[in-house]
Amino acid sequence: MPRVDSDIKLDFKDVLFRPKRSTLKSRSEVDLHREFIFRNSKARYNGIPIIASNMDTVGTFEMAAVLAEDDLFTTIHKHYTLEDWKKFAEKSPEVLKNVAVSSGSSAEDYASMKEILAAIPQITYICLDVANGYSEHFTSFVREVRKDFPDKTIMAGNVVTGEMVEELILSGADIIKVGIGPGAGADYVMIGGMFAGYDQSGGEVVEKDGRKCKLFYGMSSATAMHKYSGGVKEYRASEGKTVQVEYRGDVRPAVQDILGGVRSTCTYVGASKLKELSRRTTFIRVTQQANNIFS
Repeated sequence: MPRVDSDIKLDFKDVLFRPKRSTLKSRSEVDLHREFIFRNSKARYNGIPIIASNMDTVGTFEMAAVLAEDDLFTTIHKHYTLEDWKKFAEKSPEVLKNVAVSSGSSAEDYASMKEILAAIPQITYICLDVANGYSEHFTSFVREVRKDFPDKTIMAGNVVTGEMVEELILSGADIIKVGIGPGAGADYVMIGGMFAGYDQSGGEVVEKDGRKCKLFYGMSSATAMHKYSGGVKEYRASEGKTVQVEYRGDVRPAVQDILGGVRSTCTYVGASKLKELSRRTTFIRVTQQANNIFS
């Protein structure tokens, strides 16, 4: 019989913050920057740990240039060519410290990534992204990349359990992508759909029923596989959605809204620095979190 884990697991929709007394007078006093020294690369990071996902409708060069203005990070999608990267590096050299080059675990992907890193050594971050990070092949791949690039900071995933996080770290990764489907890690937050539909997002603006829209899809969706692999292979299934999201214009106001929301949360729990947020937070389990009357 299949084993059933019946322990209750909570999502963020199941909880609310418990407010605490605070000495903060204003949201402007909250420092959202974090500093990390990574276990394997030994590199030092200082920035706001919000990351644009390496989806081709999110992780674009245009998105990276805007997010870097506020010290946010972008994992660039893997479908840019070497020439695309060279043009970007020449145009925006100051942004390179806030981006990662992405690769799947195939030999073709890895060869492409190595070409990019050889041509643009200023890139110090690597994102190794597969839908299911539990295969032995992926763990071996992480070890290979660590051996080839001992000084680069490696992100790897996706996984959802503590033991696999540990294994990937011991195999050479510095940052683990946590979440199969929705979800993200605790020290960094990776954003996909929230950054979709903007000028800096990939794709063309189309009009439907009088509304301007942009296409947003998962990288294991049928849309992505038709675009980059000629279709869904006979041994595969589509594992992602394709949706049309409302065209939203420039992404900068959304970035400020996200940062303002995080600062607001910090003030409610008395955290003057983002680093203090997890230590100061107490969650209360609830049955209803949002007011849906006007939604």
